[in-house]
Amino acid sequence: MKKLLIAACSLVMALTVFAQTAKEYRNPIIPGYHPDPSCVRVGADYYLVNSSFQYFPGVPIFHSRDLVNWEQIGNVLTRKSQLPLKDATSWLGIYAPTIRYNNGTYYMITTNVGNGGNFLVTAKDPRGPWSEPVWLQQQGIDPSLLFEGDTCWMVSNPNSHITLCRIDPNTGKQLSPSTPIWDGTGGRYPEGPHIYKKDGYYYLLISEGGTELAHHLTIARSRNIYGPYEANPNNPILTNCNHKGESKQIQGTGHGDFVQDQNGNWWVVFLAYRNFGGSYHHLGRETYLAPVSWPEGEWPTVYGGEAIDTIMHAETLPLQPMPKAPQDYNFGSMTQFGPEWIHLGQPDEKAYEFTGKALRLHASKATHDSTDPNTWVGLRQTSPNVSYEAEIDCSGLKDAAAGMSVYQINDGHADLVVSKTKSTIKSQLRMKLKAIDYVVGSQIITNSKALKTGKVALRITSNGLMYNFFVKDGNGQWNSLGSLNCSLLSTEVAGGFTGVTVGLFCNGDSGYADFTRLKIN
Repeated sequence: MKKLLIAACSLVMALTVFAQTAKEYRNPIIPGYHPDPSCVRVGADYYLVNSSFQYFPGVPIFHSRDLVNWEQIGNVLTRKSQLPLKDATSWLGIYAPTIRYNNGTYYMITTNVGNGGNFLVTAKDPRGPWSEPVWLQQQGIDPSLLFEGDTCWMVSNPNSHITLCRIDPNTGKQLSPSTPIWDGTGGRYPEGPHIYKKDGYYYLLISEGGTELAHHLTIARSRNIYGPYEANPNNPILTNCNHKGESKQIQGTGHGDFVQDQNGNWWVVFLAYRNFGGSYHHLGRETYLAPVSWPEGEWPTVYGGEAIDTIMHAETLPLQPMPKAPQDYNFGSMTQFGPEWIHLGQPDEKAYEFTGKALRLHASKATHDSTDPNTWVGLRQTSPNVSYEAEIDCSGLKDAAAGMSVYQINDGHADLVVSKTKSTIKSQLRMKLKAIDYVVGSQIITNSKALKTGKVALRITSNGLMYNFFVKDGNGQWNSLGSLNCSLLSTEVAGGFTGVTVGLFCNGDSGYADFTRLKIN
């Protein structure tokens, strides 16, 4: 009996600790390339979606019980019919999505830039399956929805105006003319609109300043949804591009979405990026969280007007940790990719085979230098300090190459390659960079090493400032093939709207490569 009592007390104490709130939390809440967050609460559950641009599947969806800890539970756009990506680069594809919930149905509305424009999909379960796209008449990027009784409002930003209409969310039919309602406060690119009904006002939250250093959030309100809208005299309500935020590693704060927790407190999820090695960011725009004070009938204030930082001082909901993505992939025991894995464009399913011993990648004629379908599958880089180590059997290659790629955009990446011809097999570090000695589109091979066997290990490490590349032949020693400054794969240099992903690839005339393991430290 005494032992049972002790055990019961221990369990109660453990549950008490588990459910404790915290006085601070760490930003970003979802690190790595996870831009343009939108969040909805249903009961005590929170669901969040992000942009995905040219990657497939599209629109990652996360679940949380405390707004701090998140688990990716799937992707919204998982079928090719939902996500055409012809010729899409990281300038195109799926832009900012919005997720909403109404009367038992989840709605995700977004823009496929270059392949169709604005559309929405629906689901009864946020884990899916989600419906086929319902295409919409009103264009402009960053569409959002507001449900008010039986009315569904849609806002987006055609012609740099925040524009409103009514739609039938079941058919997509537009029920009222597209009407401009606000142009913002004068910042460039007014976008990312969301409307909230609170205390008899319609509050219109938007982003201005572009998605770079000057990114910020502004807000206006009106008693009538069509306006006129009165701008908050204390705009912007969120920015690090000011005296308080100028020394912070976190910059580019903007594109936010409000969510109210079950205790009645308000929060905002938003994107920002972390600079490394100066004014460069290569991990992409990430998802951040800040508390919001929003008294009845007054304007909202984000984090007391203080700058956003990596450590945020605010009382959280009771913390409930979520499962994390694996860090050690034994491909011999896998039968399918988890939701964290992504392809460049729509994949050819026949090129990816789980054999029971390895992940076999069949060579594609196209490479990831182009936007044509190619054999590439990867993960978002979520930490500046990281090591990726892959074990590969390349003996099945025939005039082809396989390896690991640190990828920002199709003309900005570095590849650790094992190539095989009829006579030789060797490893190389190849770089296709947009700015080396001011030469655009340079293809550089920094080093190469002849190999004795097709069974090799590849390693890519990073400390946030430099990528380092290594190869190991069989049971031999690690050999360095070179280094690369992370800034050369940054958004400022390479371009694009995403962030670094690390991929496994195989391309060439014929053959395949067997990846047996990928370990991340």
